[in-house]
Amino acid sequence: MNNLAAPAQDTGYLKASPAYNRGKSNKEIVKAFLEEVRSGRQPENTSLYMAERVLAHQLNAENETVVERTPQNYADHVREFLAMYGDFHFEISELLADGDKVYARWRQTGKHLASLHDHEPTGKPLVEIASATYRLEGGKIVEYWIQVDRYGMEEQLKRHAAGKR
Repeated sequence: MNNLAAPAQDTGYLKASPAYNRGKSNKEIVKAFLEEVRSGRQPENTSLYMAERVLAHQLNAENETVVERTPQNYADHVREFLAMYGDFHFEISELLADGDKVYARWRQTGKHLASLHDHEPTGKPLVEIASATYRLEGGKIVEYWIQVDRYGMEEQLKRHAAGKR
């Protein structure tokens, strides 16, 4: 397995080019976004993959919401993950593309390093399983729908609070 949270090397001019994604398929763009940005390796590169305004549909059974994201606040969101989970391991489990949409499922493994859902940090391992469908226009993500296994996360937090692994 490849630990995608490892520091990336400087890739120079191509990263600064406004045509960075030109010629890449939507699937390739989302894969690079997940491996580079969502993995926590280089959240500062979010603007290479996301439009200036992105609609993020949070699909929770009890309260679906839509959040407007910018590249900057998404990068900050990823930095919050790094504070909560440390240098987590991020692995793409599935990646499917159909037209302007790309579906991704991933597994993130880190440690419980910050207060989370009213649970004090334990330093114990936490696994998050999530999936999202991304919609792209002009080589950039403009909208996504995300589902996270919140029940599974809560069960892990409860076990850790009870002193079990």
